[in-house]
Amino acid sequence: MKHRMQKWEHCGFSRREALQIGAVGILGLGANHLAGLREAHAAGGHKPIAKAKSCIFIFLSGGLAQHESFDMKPAAPEDIRGEFKPIATRTPGLQICEHLPMLAQQSHLWSLCRSLTHPSNDHSAGHHIMLTGRSALPPGFNPNAANRTDHPSIASTVANAITRERPIAKNNLPPAIVLPERLVHNTGRVLPGQHAGMMGQNQDPWFIEASPFHTTSYGAFPEFAFDHQQRGKGDDRLFQAPQLSMPHGLGSGQLADRMKMLNKLNEQRRLIDQIANANPLDRHRQAAASLMVDPNVHSALDIQRAEDRTLDRYGRNSFGWSLLMARRLVDAGVPLIQVNLGNNESWDTHGNAFPHLKDRLLPPTDRALSALLEDLHQSGKLDETLVVMAGEFGRTPKITLLREHYKLPGRDHWGACQSVLFAGGGIQPGVVVGRSDAKGEYPVDSPVKPENFAATIYHLMGIPTEAAWRDSTDRPHLMYHGEPIAGLV
Repeated sequence: MKHRMQKWEHCGFSRREALQIGAVGILGLGANHLAGLREAHAAGGHKPIAKAKSCIFIFLSGGLAQHESFDMKPAAPEDIRGEFKPIATRTPGLQICEHLPMLAQQSHLWSLCRSLTHPSNDHSAGHHIMLTGRSALPPGFNPNAANRTDHPSIASTVANAITRERPIAKNNLPPAIVLPERLVHNTGRVLPGQHAGMMGQNQDPWFIEASPFHTTSYGAFPEFAFDHQQRGKGDDRLFQAPQLSMPHGLGSGQLADRMKMLNKLNEQRRLIDQIANANPLDRHRQAAASLMVDPNVHSALDIQRAEDRTLDRYGRNSFGWSLLMARRLVDAGVPLIQVNLGNNESWDTHGNAFPHLKDRLLPPTDRALSALLEDLHQSGKLDETLVVMAGEFGRTPKITLLREHYKLPGRDHWGACQSVLFAGGGIQPGVVVGRSDAKGEYPVDSPVKPENFAATIYHLMGIPTEAAWRDSTDRPHLMYHGEPIAGLV
């Protein structure tokens, strides 16, 4: 350490100044997140033209019920079709749930795959499968914890490839951001599939923690917060523009102590630039320092100061705020933003399903997603911004009732069939790919796997088909494990 400080002082900067710059790494911003030290893809592969500069991956933890959203079965028996009725969209012959009226009017902007299928009905496995785009679980998979033996998330895979294929953004933004929170089970365990897994911690996406953890409240707080079992507990959380991600395991108390070292960082932009110019400072730490003081980044995160009209348009709740933040991060140049609409298992409607979907989950989703698509379309950004929305699975064909926990009927987990929404970024609009059977139980036409789902994202973002990353033993791992979804791209 003494030798390092002497080196900094030799360059004309004090020990204190060096510490201020070096302290950026305390927040996880200096660990090769932004660029470099990634292996080139295997030679000879086909490199698609990047149609999407950014991707917003909307994840619905708990699993969106296909019968209550995009694949309704009005002719099925009552215990299959449920309580909701279909409505027409702007796309001839396409009907969706009556509680998604704003999306129905925008169907010319989006498309559906109604035949995504995978083998698991387990929450943890389903999260890992859909967030990584890998149907087979890794050896030693632990459903109770995220591990470094897990497959890398789609967010990490895109980040790894994008930072090699594209020049570093002028404002040194991270290549992948997850917001507004990590997906944490109500027992406190972190759901697998969200991180870089075997790629290593340095490849993890950046987590923007704007939404504090809550054990029993779900949905779009504060307007649409609810408890699945209606136990009457309140939700007084605040949605706040955060500092960018702290390293995994660094608590808020520790962060507060360390933030004292950074309380004047915004005043140090000129100093940072001087140091960067005078000394060959590691470019990742330069990027991190620049990011921490970039006013455009702070503006993108501070969505509470948006115009009233914009906030009303997206919705004054965690769903609306999250998608508005994602929209601003697209403008700021972030390649991939994963938005978790609802904390872990918000969409797991085992009971009281119909009132909770009707009153708490579908309305804020309909408003926020419609505002996002309309906003991107009107600004001319939709063509270069891919939007995808999926959960870990759909629902069982038959409605169930767990009387010991819920007053009203609900559903169970079903990996065999779910509906996924796509928009922008090279997607053919107004298209429906795949078809499920009369019960919404299994695909009967054009079955699609999570590998195809992930490949569609990779393809539209211009990632070469032979792209690979290397693990700590220098073994190459291919990024593609399937073909893009035919009919959508």
